[in-house]
Formats: sequence, structure tokens, C-alpha cells
Amino acid sequence: MTPASPPKLDTRPDTRSGAQLVIDALEHQGVSHVFGYPGGAIMPVYDALTASSLKHILVRHEQAAALAADAWARVTGRPGVCLATSGPGATNLVTGLANAFMDCVPMVAITGQVATPLMGTDAFQEIDTFGITLPVVKHSWLVRDAADIPDIFAEAFRFASSGRPGPVLIDLPKNVTQANGISPRSLACRTAARAVFPLDAKALAAADRLIASARRPVLYFGGGIALGGAEDALRTFFQRSRIPAVATLKGLGALPTDWPGFLGMLGMHGTRAANMAVHDSDLLICVGARFDDRATGRLDTFAANARVIHIDGDAAEISKLRHADVALAGDVAAILSALSGQTGGIDGWRRTCEENAGRWAFRYDAPGSGVYAPALLKQISEAAGDKFIATCDVGQHQMWVAQHCRFSRPQAHLTSAGLGTMGYGLPAGIGAALAEPDATVVTISGDGSIMMNIQELATLRRYRIPLKIVLIDNAQLGMVRQWQELFYEENFSEVDLWDNPDFAELARAFGIEAFTLDRRADVPGAVERLLSTRGPVLCHVRIDPRENVWPLVPPGKANSDMMEA
Repeated sequence: MTPASPPKLDTRPDTRSGAQLVIDALEHQGVSHVFGYPGGAIMPVYDALTASSLKHILVRHEQAAALAADAWARVTGRPGVCLATSGPGATNLVTGLANAFMDCVPMVAITGQVATPLMGTDAFQEIDTFGITLPVVKHSWLVRDAADIPDIFAEAFRFASSGRPGPVLIDLPKNVTQANGISPRSLACRTAARAVFPLDAKALAAADRLIASARRPVLYFGGGIALGGAEDALRTFFQRSRIPAVATLKGLGALPTDWPGFLGMLGMHGTRAANMAVHDSDLLICVGARFDDRATGRLDTFAANARVIHIDGDAAEISKLRHADVALAGDVAAILSALSGQTGGIDGWRRTCEENAGRWAFRYDAPGSGVYAPALLKQISEAAGDKFIATCDVGQHQMWVAQHCRFSRPQAHLTSAGLGTMGYGLPAGIGAALAEPDATVVTISGDGSIMMNIQELATLRRYRIPLKIVLIDNAQLGMVRQWQELFYEENFSEVDLWDNPDFAELARAFGIEAFTLDRRADVPGAVERLLSTRGPVLCHVRIDPRENVWPLVPPGKANSDMMEA
């Protein structure tokens, strides 16, 4: 039987195919990079892609396409774009969509779908992508008419970027992208209109009064600073008020982490200085943070004696978990700029916080001759300077990065905060390195996490992306092992990774330069080699499997009840 030929494209200058309209729409939105993997239902789009200006990055698993697009968006501030086929291609994107949804990352995911006459028939690679992804996207479209493609794509990019950013999904049936002779509608550029909130003069005055009367204020900020483009406003307010400051995991870098008066990350693995300052505070100025459980510990003990000023771009977050004495919703940068920042007598409080930061500062003189991971990560970040970008996986190494690395901007710290996605680091490193080619992008992973998306070493080699990979290998699922040690009576269950491959050899098999580090005396040379290698390189670091992350707030406890080594 002769297979049916694909429909011929209408070559009249005033008409396009559905697939060509998809490419036109992406180009019109200024998209430069698309991360994806081809397949049957999305093939018409890939057919049109070859004649476009778009740079397609062929990943080796669709999850990696979504995670790379996520990092691209975090670095550039523009929606990342990922592309997959129907069925398993689409379902493989779901984790990446959920990751972006929980961390408020703008993303446009495009999936192929079986032809509309086949929908609902259990056709090959048919899945209800629209229904499956509803809980993890801001909005979805199932395109039934190719003429709607320009308007839908313009709307999708607007939705992804406006308000609280997040991922959106466009599902494209194959007969829609194959359709010919479509007269394109206007591709007039639609931009995400930024909501304008008038400043609440009464609330601003109330906030100024609380700040002026406080004796132990703390500035507590999170990922909303970067989302609102409020880094400069935050820094100016911090310098004007000189109020001691703490950050959430996603807030790191909004203030340079080595600035005097910044006490570090708070929460489950936060610094003692940060947690105790919040615990003892009488005023908490919360900016772009949401009182997440990993930051607050037991909520009823979190800054229990403090009044709260809550500033956020999303009004729904204010008083959701903790009552705000003063609520300020709207443009975070404008609100911070409008506050006077005039404080009363807090010189003694500042000195106390600074003394505590010095007394409880991390030490890097761990005994033994083996590599001490916190010290190594600190040295790498300092040597890389302001061009440093870290993309983290999830586990002990993720917390060591947050505790010990130096960050000068929020785009320098890319981590899966809300979902905690193992396997995020390597694809995120690819996305970040392509988004900012002049940066020194370092993926920090663990021996458990790296195996989740190890296939992306092939993507590194294909495009010669100069990503630096630091693989912390303790032959354990380290964070799970730590919890089993401390809270499950050392009943170690399925955490031993004794059968790990030789990761350096594995990287070399993919064509990636690699070397192993297991002696502390070799750290300076290893850092220099890692950062000076022009192409991709993997540093396989063997550490003591008994090393834990400290401090640690036990589950159900107050942040003041930290466990130490």
C-alpha cells in the first residue's frame, strides 16, 4: 500500500500553512532559542522550522527541554519556549511545567496533538494534554483553526509574562499545522501590559510609622524581588534604612550576599544569624516572599512578637499565611522607593545582628584531607566573580550552594525551589549558558540528581556549550540519608548508591572533558582547571558520605530550635 503523501504547501505569497504561522508567531515575539524534541504530531512545525531564524536546541529528553527553557527565562526575564510531540512527548514536559508554575517562571510550551478527527479515539500517541496540564499552567489553548494561531500565540506570550508569571501551553493538532492556504491575520505585537496599582498613601504612611517605631526590624525578601524587577529599589532601601536583611532560597542574590548587614538565608537550612534575627524581631518587612513552610518552620513561632508589613506584587499572597498589619500590593519597586526607610534607635540592634553573624559564621577548617564541599563551592563562586551563575540540582549540595556561594544578582542562583526537581541542574545549565554566553555557568549536582538527566551531556557536546559541572559524589542519596539518620533511627532504606558509574569516564564517553577531585590539597588546581577550560568540563568530586548539612531545623520545630553538627 502506497503511503499517503503529505499535503503540498500553498506557495502563494499571501497565504501560509498552519506550521508556518507558528514559526512566524515565534519570530514576531522575538524568540531566538527553542528547546525541543521532534515527533510525529509536531513534525509539520519542525518542517517549517528549518527555514526560520530560530535556533533549535535538540535535547535528549523532553523534560530537559522544559527545564532548559525555564533557566533561559530566569536569566533573560523573557518567556522560555519548549517544543514536544503528542503523547509521551507532552507528558514528559509536565514536570518542567510544574517546576516553572511553582517558581513563577514565564514559559510557552508547544505540543503536537493528533488530528482533530482522531481526538477521543485513543489514537496512537493521543493524550489529553490540555486536561493533564491544567493544574500546572496559567492557561491552555487547544487550537482548532489555523487562522487563530497568530492571535493565540500573542495571547500566550502575554499571559506567560503578565501578572504573576508562569507557564502556558498551546496544543496543536496535526491537521491544524498541516492546513494550507491560511491568510494570516494581523501579527501586531501585543505586549504584556503591566498592571498599574496606585500607591496607597495611607498604607505607606502606616508602614513608615511602624518602621520608625521599631527597635528590632528585619527585612525579609524573596523571589518576588526578581519577578518585579525590584533589585535596585531593594538595594537602595536597604542602604537607606540599614535594616538587617535575610533572604529566602529564591531571594538569594537580590542583595549581594557579601554585603554587611545581610545575614544570609533563613529557614530550614538557613544561617543561625538569620533565623535568630527573625525570631527576635519586633517588625518584619516581608517583600516578595510568601511565608513558605521551608522558610518559616512552625508558623505560629515565626517572628511571633513582630508586627508585619507585607509588600507583594500578588495581592493574593498578602495575609494568606500570616496576617499583615500593613498590606502593600502592587509594583514592588515603586513601593520600596516610596517608603522613607527612616528608622529610630536601631544601632544596638544592628550591632547585635552583626556580632551574631560573626560569632555564628560558617567555618571551613573541617578536619581531614578529603574535599570539604562547602569550602570548594565557596571558592568556585568567589573565583568566578560577578559573572558566576549556579544552576543547582536538589539535595545536600543545593543547600550548600545556598549557604556558601557568593551571589551578586538573583539571576546568578537558579534552583528548583518550589517543586524540588532532581535533574534540574544540567538542563538548566544549558539554558542559562545559551541565555548569557559571557557568564561562567556552573551546574552543581549530586550523584543522585545527575542521573535524572545525564543524557543531556550529549546536548552539551553537540553544541559545545561551555558549561562547568561540579558533581558532588557521596555515593548516597545524601539528604534522604541525613533525614533517615536523624529522624528515622538510622533505618537506612534505599539510599546507598554504591553502584555509581565512574562519572569522569562516563563524561569522557560523551566527549566531555572530565577529571576527579578527592584530595583537599588539589582543590586550588581543580578550581583553576574547571574555570579555565574553554568547553564543557565535569569535575567529579568525591566526598565523605557521612557529611551532613548544618544547621537544620527539625520538622515541626521553630526556626530557633536549630540542630548543629
